[in-house]
Amino acid sequence: MNVPKTSHRYLSQSTPYLSALMLSTSLAYAHPAHADEEAPLATTQTPAPLATSPHTLLETVVITSTRANTPKAKHPGNVAQIDGQGVIEIQADHIEQIVNRLPGVNVQRGNGQENLTAIRSPVLTGGAGAGSFLYLEDGVPMRAAGFANVNGLFDAVDDVVNSIEVIRGPGSALYGSNAVHGLMNFISLPSTITPEAITSVRVGPHGVLNSWGTASAGVDAPTYDHSVRLSFSAAKDDGFQDDTGFGQQKGQLRYDYTNQANVVVATINAMNLNQETGGYVNGTDAYKDDALRKTNANPEAYRDAWSLRSAVHWTHAFNDGSSLTLTPYARTNRMEFRMHFLPSQAIEKNGHWSVGLQSSYNLPLQDGHTLIIGNDFEYSDGYLSELQTDPDIFSYEQGLHYNYTVQATTIAPYLHATWALSDATELTTGVRFEFTNYEYDNLTADGFFGTANRFYRAPDRSDQFADVTPKLGITHQFNPDFIGFANLSRGARAPQATDLYRMQLNQVAAEAKSEKLDSLEIGSRGRLGGVEFEVAAFYMKKKNYFFRDSNNYNVINGRTKHYGIELEAFRTLGEHFDISASATYAIHKYDFNRDVGDINSNITSGDDVDTAPRTLANVRIGYTPIDAARFELEWVHMGEYYTDPGNQEEYEGHDLFNLRASWDLNESLQLSGSLTNILDTRYAERADFNRGADRYFVGEDRALNAGITVRF
Repeated sequence: MNVPKTSHRYLSQSTPYLSALMLSTSLAYAHPAHADEEAPLATTQTPAPLATSPHTLLETVVITSTRANTPKAKHPGNVAQIDGQGVIEIQADHIEQIVNRLPGVNVQRGNGQENLTAIRSPVLTGGAGAGSFLYLEDGVPMRAAGFANVNGLFDAVDDVVNSIEVIRGPGSALYGSNAVHGLMNFISLPSTITPEAITSVRVGPHGVLNSWGTASAGVDAPTYDHSVRLSFSAAKDDGFQDDTGFGQQKGQLRYDYTNQANVVVATINAMNLNQETGGYVNGTDAYKDDALRKTNANPEAYRDAWSLRSAVHWTHAFNDGSSLTLTPYARTNRMEFRMHFLPSQAIEKNGHWSVGLQSSYNLPLQDGHTLIIGNDFEYSDGYLSELQTDPDIFSYEQGLHYNYTVQATTIAPYLHATWALSDATELTTGVRFEFTNYEYDNLTADGFFGTANRFYRAPDRSDQFADVTPKLGITHQFNPDFIGFANLSRGARAPQATDLYRMQLNQVAAEAKSEKLDSLEIGSRGRLGGVEFEVAAFYMKKKNYFFRDSNNYNVINGRTKHYGIELEAFRTLGEHFDISASATYAIHKYDFNRDVGDINSNITSGDDVDTAPRTLANVRIGYTPIDAARFELEWVHMGEYYTDPGNQEEYEGHDLFNLRASWDLNESLQLSGSLTNILDTRYAERADFNRGADRYFVGEDRALNAGITVRF
């Protein structure tokens, strides 16, 4: 089985199959000459580039659950996907505009390219925000588990992708630390034998200039083929607020090689970000005040970051139908920024390098059963320093707060099996054991530092964490158009290095524990009355929740519970119209009490977790009058939510409307445009309450963007 050699006129909606072939651990590979006979999934037809012709929910093939081709219909839990063509049509300035189309996902944009994430969760910050979500590139984590980035989505090469897949709640046994509330997998676009090249430029207000491009070519030899693809994106924005703006560059080089028994995919990914950051706008409802909303109280704030990642996926197929996959990888990153969100305004510098190996053996058994045995190994070496150059303020004292290094080793064997109980029923079982060892070296004086001893630097130490995460799922096909599924799973993560070693006066060493989340999910997917749908209900309980309260103090032993229902649906309406929708109703509550004598920071069991809207929705009405043109009207709904743990302050929510259009003038030239926030609504991307005051990241005004895409 090989990669089809046809060139895609645009980013074809068939390409998710191609990437799955490259990462598959369960399929044997045939000589290229027989590809059409033995690779029925690798369809080569290219749909009209602008027409909405999505795969049905029952026919879509996903990769993330097992790192191989898996029909979504057989997935014993939720999985949502946006293909590369859909990503392009959105014409996004920020990743939130893409992934927030999916149910249960709520990424809030900070300033510039910053972001905070929620997947079946409140919007989480600090170590919780960094460690509760797993961000992957072709199945490999973008950062080491203990050194995750709360703004981790800006690392992703997201403008040119094959697809983006999201699993809400704990992932399968193949994924461990940080796949607690959910994971996102950015699947790279395969290279092609036939030469192709595409480039695109888009302009907008306040100096927005976005461009991306991709080019591919290869060689078709008698017994093998190989090809290479180079993709890039560059974005510039002079800033909606005063004294803000950013420049960001991303690049990806991908090499594909196949012969009769082997598939190799090698990737190198790079990112650079230089940002002049706008801080929160302060004051009750300040986001509505035209005299305040574009001001920047922190003109000195900035963020500079870069990352470099490489991986080689090698799959060897044996004659008995089994296969072995080895994925060695390496990465490094550095970041420096001013912590404008804290009174200290301290400068943090952090980074880490790491190497790892993912290995798995896929063994098909008799009667349709499958067994995957694997192990993940990783070694990381990281550092962090925090320096306050400003004068003392409150309990934040001028000087060096922290300076340490951490070496981390993770070993994680796992077992994943699917059992065909009948033609209609499939049982999925799995278990993962993950051991993490941290070696911490404090490079400054031990003990307390700062006014009122706010900061605590622990002496040199080592810490170990061992977590077992079992999984159990089932799917049953009641009829060709209706499938039910249920999933019982546990997610767990060792504490972030910052949770353990950036300590405060209310903590002692070794107090933080592995966070654990138990999840039950029941759902169905299929077709009903012309509507393609997936609906899922869930209930989750989490313990050892480590977070920062509204007075910026760490809380180490929180408990929460989460339950709700999510819907994804699509229907053609006739007369060239179609409608797509996702909707979420979820409740996220504290499950413990904490009285600190502050009405805003006191926690009462049963109160809503802050920044946890109960309702989210995204509805798109599409109109395709001819194959070469498409229009889309989008409604984005954000429900109201509390902004403090004490449930005393709240944000009222918002509704936004966006219009997008694209038109192919000919085979080589496309024009596109978008009008965002059509009604010029005053809204907040993020509302927060900190140290007795409301503060906001302000949403942008109505904006008109125009673009051109050229295909060679």
